[in-house]
Amino acid sequence: MRGILAGLTLSVSFLFSCKDQPKRLPFLQLEQTERVVDGKTVIDSVFRTIPAFKLFNQDSIVVTEKDFNGAIYVADFFFTSCPTICPTMHRNLMKVYEKYKGNSEVKLASHTIDVKYDTPSKMKDYAKKLGVEGTQWEYLWGSRDEIYALAERNYLVSAQEDKNAPGGFIHQGYLVLVDKEKRIRGAYDGTLDKDVQHLMADMDILLKEYKK
Repeated sequence: MRGILAGLTLSVSFLFSCKDQPKRLPFLQLEQTERVVDGKTVIDSVFRTIPAFKLFNQDSIVVTEKDFNGAIYVADFFFTSCPTICPTMHRNLMKVYEKYKGNSEVKLASHTIDVKYDTPSKMKDYAKKLGVEGTQWEYLWGSRDEIYALAERNYLVSAQEDKNAPGGFIHQGYLVLVDKEKRIRGAYDGTLDKDVQHLMADMDILLKEYKK
């Protein structure tokens, strides 16, 4: 999780399990707020969550945060004409898709950062070429401001236009694991097979948390 936490001003809380308890994943965004009660300052700790959103998927159907209710999911940011890290990221993400295909408790969400070129129909073709069926893996499109705000403010992934960069964009190749309460529980380099294997192991751990 090297680059994803660069410049992060929020506190990070790592919750370690006791030897006699099953392993639990950390929470990556712990926000502390202050309030005054009876003249005393009280500090509240709250886990930040992914906010409400309204985007379009590869079928040109409106998708909101409610479409991810009851599921953990993996989010990333990409563009279909990316000449650098995206092809590797999505070949690796296909391993995740294939492992959990048909599991209603698992979804994937790939957000395009090239909103001018990557129309829903363009992403539909991209998904077909990868071998993706249905909407367990959502390819999401929205306005530039919506997508970039989600990337940098909420998923903590850098994404920006740069005409001098290959393909015209600079972005990080992180796969972000989100739990059923919309809290970030992990971030993994999608270009590295070992990190993707780690992601899937952590997804199994997270799913077990909901079996109790």
